[in-house]
Amino acid sequence: MQPDQIDKAWRVASKCEQCAIRSLVLFADLTKEDFDLLHYPIHELNFATGETLYNQGDKPEAIYTVRSGLVKLVSYLSDGSFRIVRILRQGDVVGLEALDNKNYLHHAVILESASFCRLPVGEIKELNDNSPHLFKQLTARWQRVISDADTWLSKLTSGFAKQRVAHLLIYLSQDCQSTQCYLPGREDMGALLAITTETASRVIAEFKRKGFIKLVSPHQAIIDQEALVAIIQGDEEDPSAQNQR
Repeated sequence: MQPDQIDKAWRVASKCEQCAIRSLVLFADLTKEDFDLLHYPIHELNFATGETLYNQGDKPEAIYTVRSGLVKLVSYLSDGSFRIVRILRQGDVVGLEALDNKNYLHHAVILESASFCRLPVGEIKELNDNSPHLFKQLTARWQRVISDADTWLSKLTSGFAKQRVAHLLIYLSQDCQSTQCYLPGREDMGALLAITTETASRVIAEFKRKGFIKLVSPHQAIIDQEALVAIIQGDEEDPSAQNQR
């Protein structure tokens, strides 16, 4: 994997305005004068599924805007198991803790082939010190992290297994143009939802059998949102589900 340097004109506001995801990225509100404050060009990086953007404990030299694809933040536990603490999508910023002079807190692993804009920490800090436009976007990104953390705690790791899986699929379908969404592998699903791999497999098999999801490929599915919402809102679950937690 080799980084492809974006043309230096990317640093000019007119070029940035042409970005297809301009409204989503960290630099959404910057002007040409703001971009003139940058001393180094921004680089675009492309990663394949399974590659690692950075590892937990690495020295933080940059933060990354997700241009496309999906990234999982992984934390390994002392017993050798792991938890996925968050999934990042287009427009999200990876490695925000670097702005607080902290080493990266997680392993950032590519779930679905992804591209990023690499933003050097020094450049971001200098720009933030000299321009008022970046602060709004940084604040919005921190608020999104907090909101997603709340979603993970309150919806994705509590309740019955079927409700957790339903919440996850709806979460992954957000901001999509259709009802098609990414379908994590069963081990990743277990690490995301604090359930066993076997339970995740049983729930997905049941959802497929009942027509709640239809596989398009091994990691893409069309979901029946109404059916999944009904599962989430159900007051009770059948007795056999007690063994699926």
